[in-house]
Amino acid sequence: MAYLVLARKWRPQNFNDLIGQEHVSQTLSNAIRSGRIHHAFLFTGARGVGKTSAARILAKALNCEEALSDHPCGTCSSCLEITAGNDLDVLEIDGASNTGVDDIRELRENIRYLPSRSRFKIFIIDEVHMLSTNAFNALLKTLEEPPEHAKFIFATTEPHKIPITILSRCQRFDFRKIPLVKIAGLLREISDAEKLTISDRSLSLVARQGEGSMRDALSTLDQVIAFSGEEVDDEAVQSLLGMVDRRLLLDTAEAIIQRDSRRALDSVRRVDQLGLALRQFTQDLLEMFRGMVICKVVEEPAEMLDLLGDELQELKALAEDASLEDLQRIVTLLMKTQSELVHSSYPLLTLEMSLVRLATLAPSQDLGKLISHIESLEKRLSSTSLPKAQSPPQRTSPQTRDTISNAPPPPPTEAPPPKKSEAPVVTSTDSKGWQGLVEQVKQSRPMLGSVMEHGRLLKLEPPLLEIGYPKDSFMISQLQEQDISQDLETLATEYFGKTIKLRISAIDNQQQDASPSLVETRQAEETDRMRRLQDDAIEHPALKAVQNIFDGKIKKVIPIDKGFV
Repeated sequence: MAYLVLARKWRPQNFNDLIGQEHVSQTLSNAIRSGRIHHAFLFTGARGVGKTSAARILAKALNCEEALSDHPCGTCSSCLEITAGNDLDVLEIDGASNTGVDDIRELRENIRYLPSRSRFKIFIIDEVHMLSTNAFNALLKTLEEPPEHAKFIFATTEPHKIPITILSRCQRFDFRKIPLVKIAGLLREISDAEKLTISDRSLSLVARQGEGSMRDALSTLDQVIAFSGEEVDDEAVQSLLGMVDRRLLLDTAEAIIQRDSRRALDSVRRVDQLGLALRQFTQDLLEMFRGMVICKVVEEPAEMLDLLGDELQELKALAEDASLEDLQRIVTLLMKTQSELVHSSYPLLTLEMSLVRLATLAPSQDLGKLISHIESLEKRLSSTSLPKAQSPPQRTSPQTRDTISNAPPPPPTEAPPPKKSEAPVVTSTDSKGWQGLVEQVKQSRPMLGSVMEHGRLLKLEPPLLEIGYPKDSFMISQLQEQDISQDLETLATEYFGKTIKLRISAIDNQQQDASPSLVETRQAEETDRMRRLQDDAIEHPALKAVQNIFDGKIKKVIPIDKGFV
């Protein structure tokens, strides 16, 4: 027996099987139960959403030998022949290949005859918008005064091409794209029935590839089975469909929001190494930021976003770290990048520069508030006189004459000794050796050096070098690649003059017994520096005088001396 593709094998056989078209099923079922059955129906919608299947189900409901019912038996000869497509009283016509007026005239002649055995003679015309103008005119008279035994069901993906005179004589049903969750759920049922071993993640990729079409999703699943067999691997599905790993998209989006241009560039390098399409990557990234905008402005974003499992929670967590204005700017720039990639002679460079720009965007500010503040400040300056100058400070205290930028910092306070439970695992005292190794690697391999900066040194006892990274992070998967780890071992061996064996370990973000990474150390030093600088500036008498004059508040302290320590 010839193989029957999944889309035909699992075609809906009753109204309950029409996934995502409940509004159509309910209306047709009520019409059949009440006996208010129109003579002409128009089914419109995207490809693969169930238009032709609904037409066959309606035909079975009207001509079932058991009874005129919205639940056809599916076992009588009429139902079986309609399902097989060879019932004499149900004619399926392809509008694309029967476009002429002569074809419609032949159809009109056929309508005159009573059905051979069924209640109605039903004409299903698919892609009806392909009929010529003369053919529509020939059909119009029949639709105006149809015989009682005739029913018409038209299906089309382009209803705007149908003359208004035809549309006005039909009951129109608009079929919607099927939500991703429902497609994935049905794919799971079919996979279990077909005894396939496939993960929910792979099914979500297949469902997303369908783009709202159940038929396209099932065709994709057929392709996946042909490629992998009954044991389907996640990486094989991703490679076959050419889709971007969601983890890579999340890392890129996080790098942009956290303004980490190095990580953003590293994402582009990864995309290029995997051979992924740059436009597809940009489009997927654009969809991700669109989802963040929706999470910001809609209370129930799940209704507008086709996301599965924890995808929505991940998107909400990212959206919390960015303002709505910043997300809107990112979406606008990504749309511009998407169009630029079409005509760019250097698409990789175009994408790199776009992500760097996104990662270095200054936080947006409310322009209306700034203008209002300036206007208020001008009014106060015009109505308030400056206070009399105070007596000059004593010459023996030159520090009080310094400006804010020259104010000396307070004496450094000694950090409390670390608790015993917080002692790092690093057994080597050669911390400068680790920092020197990272600096040496950055000179020859900047990207690799950047990844090392984010790692935590766990042990440095030649020949063993152990580095820790958070579980499931992009960087740990990168360093675990054999070619990259071998390169790092070679560079470390050259630096220390001894054979080095590299070990990459997964750690928790909250793990207290691991020394901070170089990036975390620099951030802590910068935070402490900014704290002392801010305290010093707030206590300066000149700044206090300005606050008294303008009744102002300190929003931000910006260092103008990078040498401040």
